[in-house]
Amino acid sequence: MNVSEHRSYPLLLKLSVATALLAGLTCTQAGTAQAAEKKSNKVQLGTDELTLGVPGKGPLTKAEIKEWLDNPENHQILEVTLPLGLSAGQAQMQGLKENPLTRAKVELGRQLYFDTRLSSDNTISCASCHHPDEGWGRHTQFGIGVRDQEGGRNSPISYNRILSGPQFWDGRAATLEEQAVGPIANPIEMANTHENAVKTLKKIPGYQMQFKKIFKDGITIDNVGKAIAAFERAVVTGPTPFDYQEQLKPFLKLDKEDLEDFKEEYEAALAMTKKHPMSDSAKRGMKLFFSEEVNCAACHLGPNLADEKYHNLGVGMDADKPDLGRYEVTKQEKDKGAFKTPTIRNVEQSAPYMHDGSLETLEEVVEHYNKGGTPNPWLSDKVKKLNLSAQDKKDLVAFMKACTGPFPKVESGRLPE
Repeated sequence: MNVSEHRSYPLLLKLSVATALLAGLTCTQAGTAQAAEKKSNKVQLGTDELTLGVPGKGPLTKAEIKEWLDNPENHQILEVTLPLGLSAGQAQMQGLKENPLTRAKVELGRQLYFDTRLSSDNTISCASCHHPDEGWGRHTQFGIGVRDQEGGRNSPISYNRILSGPQFWDGRAATLEEQAVGPIANPIEMANTHENAVKTLKKIPGYQMQFKKIFKDGITIDNVGKAIAAFERAVVTGPTPFDYQEQLKPFLKLDKEDLEDFKEEYEAALAMTKKHPMSDSAKRGMKLFFSEEVNCAACHLGPNLADEKYHNLGVGMDADKPDLGRYEVTKQEKDKGAFKTPTIRNVEQSAPYMHDGSLETLEEVVEHYNKGGTPNPWLSDKVKKLNLSAQDKKDLVAFMKACTGPFPKVESGRLPE
């Protein structure tokens, strides 16, 4: 932007730009301020406000649950915003109209997410395959269910689902609510039935109280799905070094005179990049990632750095009986061997990689793309040999690691007696 262009802006628009920039800068402070405001219905996701559980220690007692449920503020429908980085996807949030968030519903979902009593033998919960300590996935090649049964796919991550529509690697669940209850009846995951899971919950007074208060029809499998989905939508990644660098970028395009008009915002953005720096290697990797030559952004784009589409990368397609992925859902030839694009956000925390967990490190992932994937008749036209240098590969990995932000703190142990 040159001086003449800048001076031609109406004052109101100029102020709007400054306000928008400042809003992005202060997302972390906003989360803190919201936490200080008692029970506002406006909540920024990515903070700890919705995920720390009912205050207290030890198993949840009926008295604690009653006190929690008796507070009308816990039943307000929440107006949620996304943190810096993800905030560009505010209009893309999924499922909130059909399944509004309330504190009580999110808290119920949190309890169910960590409760092994949903499984047939009381050993497996949602967190068994999607654990906060392991990047909301699991550091095993495949998901492991009851009696140590092993599935055939790597456990997908369960964060930033608020920006995602169909779920699972093959998109067979149309909604997060549908996905949430699928593993309960899967014979090699929780190996239960929906009917028995509901029967079990009805025997637990703390769950009886909550479902009765939150849902008109009480404990049903659909309401189990709604509660778990509500909790999962509250789990989002916070701002990353990449996001802070992107926030600074518009200021770097201004000349010195223009920059004076945004001095406060610029200095705040600059301070955040210094507090959360990207290495020179990561900056080089960022240029490669978004370049036409490498073009990782052909699939990893948008606020969540994922296109929500399905692609054949050749992974596992050289097996005698390859997993055909999306094809098993659509039966369309073009979908053979295609799997949903995962987010790059916080990807360094959820190894191993790909739908079959066959790549143990990000270095191996980069090398797979560098060689042009594994040839097969349905290989995506977006996958091509890259001829990267050793330094290029290191830089791409460094950039992906710079896309890591904080998770909200989560209480995993406080469940109904």
